[in-house]
Amino acid sequence: MSDKQLTADVLVVGAGPTGLLLAGDLASAGLRVTVLEKRATESNLTRAFAVHARTLEQLDARGLADDLVAAGTALGSLRLFGRLRVELGQLPTRFPFVLITPQSTTERLLQKRAAKAGATILRGTEVVGLRQDGQGVTLTCTGADGQSEHRARYAVGADGVRSGVRDLLGIPFPGESVVNSVLLADVRLEREPADVLTVGATEAGFAFLAPFGDGWYRVIAWDRHRQLPDSAPVALPELAELTRTVLGQDFGLHDPRWMSRFHSDERQVPNYRSGRVFLAGDAAHCHSPAGGQGMNTGLQDAANLSWKLVAALQGWAPDAMLDTYQTERHPVGRAVLRSSGALIRVALAHSAPARALRTALTSAADRLGPAARIGARQVSGLAVRYPAPPQAHPLAGRRLPDLRLAVDQPGGPARLYEALRAGRAVLISNDELSVAEPWAGRVVTAAPADPHGKLRDTVLLVRPDGYAAWAAVDPTLGELRTALTEWLGLPEE
Repeated sequence: MSDKQLTADVLVVGAGPTGLLLAGDLASAGLRVTVLEKRATESNLTRAFAVHARTLEQLDARGLADDLVAAGTALGSLRLFGRLRVELGQLPTRFPFVLITPQSTTERLLQKRAAKAGATILRGTEVVGLRQDGQGVTLTCTGADGQSEHRARYAVGADGVRSGVRDLLGIPFPGESVVNSVLLADVRLEREPADVLTVGATEAGFAFLAPFGDGWYRVIAWDRHRQLPDSAPVALPELAELTRTVLGQDFGLHDPRWMSRFHSDERQVPNYRSGRVFLAGDAAHCHSPAGGQGMNTGLQDAANLSWKLVAALQGWAPDAMLDTYQTERHPVGRAVLRSSGALIRVALAHSAPARALRTALTSAADRLGPAARIGARQVSGLAVRYPAPPQAHPLAGRRLPDLRLAVDQPGGPARLYEALRAGRAVLISNDELSVAEPWAGRVVTAAPADPHGKLRDTVLLVRPDGYAAWAAVDPTLGELRTALTEWLGLPEE
């Protein structure tokens, strides 16, 4: 297949949340995007329940957050292991909570957006071959109509922990199993739990209950003394007894519509990029479900990569910008592995001293205010910061809050994350905004709502993913033009 026969600009493998957000971003920028999904139909299996604050900010930048929040339950605090309460209400964000909503709801919103933007989603299409050269990537697929080939400039494997793209690239996935023989089930309850999320751990194991919002509940439980292979069947009495042992009651769970076992690994690829192919989400990293960070990390991978692919394909960014996907997101994935691993090891504490330490920590949680706030920022994703040059402004590389903007025309953006919905960078300054006119197709300009506030002398260039690209106090026009050229390429002709 020649370059003249490109079927897309980008091929996205996997129609989960990560792949769908990426496809929606690319298609919204006017690129041709094809999503290849092995499953013939949408999955009714919900894996993730928690949508954290930073992910909600990313969805807000796409006009999706308010609809998702309306469909879920917002929790301003989490109670773990009976006594440990993590307070989220003071997080510096428009979304100071964790949103509990089934992954399927998030997927439906993302799929609707991607399809509306023009992305093509091909289900029942399995990738079985991959070859790439200096101009593009060709994927060989099988489906109901036989074999087909798709070629694009770039491809992204967002096809989950058992990624076929990763295997075809021959990229190792080092790590280990952190917990085996975990029970999963979707059930009805006779008695509703007092908390939206119910989490407990004892010497016997741990148990977790979360609502779908339609009367069904997901139960996740682990029995320390009954370790069976993933293929072993799950019996409802076994699940009820374990839930009762760990949580003090089984809430009258009944009528299971699905039950299974699984194991949880901690793994991460060494490189998120191989030539013209990228890995994102669970295809690049997987970890324990503790902290509910899996889907969130994948969605933020997509938000980081999408605008860089747009820049490369529109011809104004060097290839080196695509390499920053690795330098920025690989450390984040590694940090999530460590934090979720620490949480699951606390939950699995076996020895008497380890359990005593867990009890002491949870009992003292209310006296560990600063540490607890740091932990909340880490889990929520708000603490993520990307590398910046040594002499850069302190804001460079940082996630930015939802700054209020001066509205210069009816219907114009009044907040930073509204301005980001254009999919472009945002230049915020009290003056000299006209200097950005040669880059008009790549940047939105706005003044801060309070011209005398903290940003009165600061010029701020915000990346499309909501992180500060560059900032300076009272810069010269030459310095500003240099920054715009560095981040947005040469001016448009």
